[in-house]
Amino acid sequence: MARLDDGFSTQITFGSFSSVNLWEKEVTPPGMSAGGANETTTMRNTTYRTKAPKKLISLDDMELNVAYDPAIYGDIIAMLGKNQQITVTFSDDSSLTFWGWVDAFKPGSIQEGSQPTASITIICSNEDDSEPAVETAPSYGAGS
Repeated sequence: MARLDDGFSTQITFGSFSSVNLWEKEVTPPGMSAGGANETTTMRNTTYRTKAPKKLISLDDMELNVAYDPAIYGDIIAMLGKNQQITVTFSDDSSLTFWGWVDAFKPGSIQEGSQPTASITIICSNEDDSEPAVETAPSYGAGS
């Protein structure tokens, strides 16, 4: 195991749309959260307010900044709100795979002298697309 010293080249793969024409410029992988504290203070406490950790874990939203081909609008429309497996492949070839969906595609301004980009927001669902949906943890795969 080694630390990442350079983010180049971190890439995203969409399970249901593996051929979508996006080129990653910046990738913010999902963070994780335990959701804060459960307040456990009672009238029997004598000096301190007490707390306990919550039992459930959240994956935070993920953000991308990408260059794009305008022809992807059809794919983006089809991907919006579609729960699918999404894989982040890091620069050391390790990967994080989770279930989620594209929630927003927001093109930036287009101007002469700069490459057009768009921001993409991905929401992590933590459940698969079966009926009924099954809670599914993210999985990490070690790189080379």
